[in-house]
Amino acid sequence: MATKAQKLSVFTYEGLDRSGKIQKGEIKGSNPALIKADLRRKGLVTVKKLNKKRGEIQLLSPGIKSDDIAIFTRQMATMMKAGVPLMKSFDIVAEGLENKKMKDLVLQMKNNVGNGGSFGSALREHPKYFDDLYCSLVESGEQAGALETMLERVAIYREKAESVKKKVKSAMKYPATIIAIAAIVTVILLLKVVPVFADMFTSFGADLPVPTQIVMNMSSWVQNNGVIAFFGLIAFVVLFQQSMQRVQKFRHLVQRISVKLPVFGPILYQSAMARYARTLSTTFAAGVPLVNALESAAGASGNIVYSSAIMNVRKDVESGTELAVSMKSQSVFPSMLVQMVSIGEQSGALDDMLSKAAVIYEEEVDNLVDGLTSMMEPLIMAFLGVVVGGLVVAMYLPIFQMGSLV
Repeated sequence: MATKAQKLSVFTYEGLDRSGKIQKGEIKGSNPALIKADLRRKGLVTVKKLNKKRGEIQLLSPGIKSDDIAIFTRQMATMMKAGVPLMKSFDIVAEGLENKKMKDLVLQMKNNVGNGGSFGSALREHPKYFDDLYCSLVESGEQAGALETMLERVAIYREKAESVKKKVKSAMKYPATIIAIAAIVTVILLLKVVPVFADMFTSFGADLPVPTQIVMNMSSWVQNNGVIAFFGLIAFVVLFQQSMQRVQKFRHLVQRISVKLPVFGPILYQSAMARYARTLSTTFAAGVPLVNALESAAGASGNIVYSSAIMNVRKDVESGTELAVSMKSQSVFPSMLVQMVSIGEQSGALDDMLSKAAVIYEEEVDNLVDGLTSMMEPLIMAFLGVVVGGLVVAMYLPIFQMGSLV
């Protein structure tokens, strides 16, 4: 799977070719070590100078995001599969990172490993960025002497998880963005355009049509209470975010409501099934006991409805019940997934069947998001037409009436 492209910088270089002549020029890249290797392949025997070109705008270093962790994992897996030692892999990956905070994090882990610690213990020093599942998988890879193979699995897992997460977020953001734009346009019309018409209509001294009067009342209310409403909306958003982060009961309530939404509920459901199958496949294939793998899958589900069901399955499995039988007793798991798990258990290829199921549900998320986008576009156009067009028509109704009387 292709990884997220990094920001390319322009470097100036100077070196000697095979004939001993000095060659100078510019080259784009993100990692100086890889650039030097590329220049040698192009015929430079010695690279004497390699400097990032000045004049580029340097932005403030952003925080570390889950995308950065996924890219780091993929790069470390690539380095180690190529036979690069762990300490050297840290150096090469860190050198190519644009995000200073992420670079510092990688160098801190390198120092921990250099001081005698394991890669897994270095990861556990930063629980904010590397969860228990990530650390456990890396530790099991180290103990089995197959760190490069385990990093490859973790990289695939993180990339797939990030891909599903982005698709779900895009499905949520698209209509929210359009509604926000419509609200801004409406407020501008009510604040700037409607008052001009209101002054003109007042001079007529005649009764106004009901739609026009409603719009004028709305405009008056926004002018008088708009500032209070704006700050009230901001306070509501902040309070909602803080409650989601700090109040567990409130977060669980929102999660339970979200899965019942008519349009977004199915997307959340399919993405949860994709995460469940992908997490269980990755952990079980890594040799993690099924009971522990289910606990990791519950933590990765992202919703109390599904995590509770998975933990119930875990209890059943711990007491000796087959995974497929326990999943069937829970109402949240689709029959196809239950059947695939049953086949996997009977054939001894549970991790493979779970991986195939994860692919199916990830594709289903793609289809649902694409379908939602296609469905929302005409609805949003109609919504904007009704809102903005309705305001315009309401303000022109008195003028139309005057024209008909004349």
